[in-house]
Amino acid sequence: MTEEKNPVDAQEELEQIIKTARTLGVEVDEADVAQWLTAMAASSKMEWQVDEESGIYGHQITLLDFDKATLDRYRRIADIVQLPDLPNVETAVSLAGSAAQGIIQRYPGDCDYFERVNIKAETREEACRVLARLMRDKALDKFEGPNYKLIEVKFGTWKTEVVKDGERLQAGSPMSWSPDEVKAGKMQVFRASGEPWEVEWEYGCLDPGWCKMDWVIAEPEKGRVVNASNMLDVTWEAPDGSITPLDGFIDPYFQEVYLEADSVPLFTKLAQHISPQALDEYVQQITREVYKYTHKHPNYGKAAKRISNIFRLTGRHQAAALIRELFDEPAALLYQVWSLLDTMDDAGKPDSTIDRETLVQQTDELIKNVIETCEGPLETEIVMSLIRLRDDITGRVHLGDDRDALITRSRAKTEELVNEFFRAKLLAIPEVQEFLDSLEEQ
Repeated sequence: MTEEKNPVDAQEELEQIIKTARTLGVEVDEADVAQWLTAMAASSKMEWQVDEESGIYGHQITLLDFDKATLDRYRRIADIVQLPDLPNVETAVSLAGSAAQGIIQRYPGDCDYFERVNIKAETREEACRVLARLMRDKALDKFEGPNYKLIEVKFGTWKTEVVKDGERLQAGSPMSWSPDEVKAGKMQVFRASGEPWEVEWEYGCLDPGWCKMDWVIAEPEKGRVVNASNMLDVTWEAPDGSITPLDGFIDPYFQEVYLEADSVPLFTKLAQHISPQALDEYVQQITREVYKYTHKHPNYGKAAKRISNIFRLTGRHQAAALIRELFDEPAALLYQVWSLLDTMDDAGKPDSTIDRETLVQQTDELIKNVIETCEGPLETEIVMSLIRLRDDITGRVHLGDDRDALITRSRAKTEELVNEFFRAKLLAIPEVQEFLDSLEEQ
């Protein structure tokens, strides 16, 4: 439990946050920040809780930043992406990432789901076969419709080096299946020797590895499309009650908001098997990601989210509160524009069943957002690219092979703006600068 601050210390901390925020040019809701700091001080780092009124549950700190007004929307999308409960199959679906922190991250680009799947079976091999059927049945059942389209399924691990679509994949790499490959139940690759190889879906049972399913989903009533992914954390429960994660690791629960209170018994059962060192291991993991996103592949928006999580979970609440405010700034909206360009690319292809009018509405909204948020040559370039993309969607022009290049350029320019915004703000927070300076090559 975090040590309680006396009222004087708490007020001084709040005043310091407001002072630093003004220096950063960031607006602060004083009452909201004060309430958040009080709740953080009272929370336990490892404990989770149930919100009985809304029927959700999760880590105490994560629930503080979940926007319950969006719950119905996320439950509707979950109906498309989640695996079902079946005899001997228990599931617990949750929101993760920015969607789970909707109060502060007003502009999430994706709907990231995380689902715990526990399979009761005589053997591990049988559990893997059950998982293979579950994932393929889900993919075929929600292959495409007026408001959704399957994009990709990750299931299985390559046991040997292969070449697929001209790309050399090393042994140990996750297997990525296109929708058509999932439907056919097989894919065509080449062995390292150059010999053609037809790989059956069941090959993934050897080592399921990273299991993830991706859709693009339209919300006509909102005039937008989103990418919705569901990452699966799969466990095998043997007849003796022992629990074995199929990928070798039971994920901790520090960033998920679970959407169905009925799944509490499964969560409770699995939580008992999470390592006592899970918090330290989680912080170390996302610290490595911060290094990657600030040194190797700069993406200061992603770095900001991870630094915020690290600081929330390690008691550095003052700096966490400041980073929290950055995501409510208008410039943070560019993070959504950047992410949605890829989603629009998937949804706008000629064979897509996604409603075109929804895509047009979303493009118009993105144009409006960029105009309101940016200025200068980059604004003009991004807006003109979005206009051309909209014309392609409506059929006014046909970009053909230029379409991918246009989206890639637009994404790169938006990424540049996002990086500059978050980099400048983060490095102006002394505790963040000190933290980044302390990082060693990971």
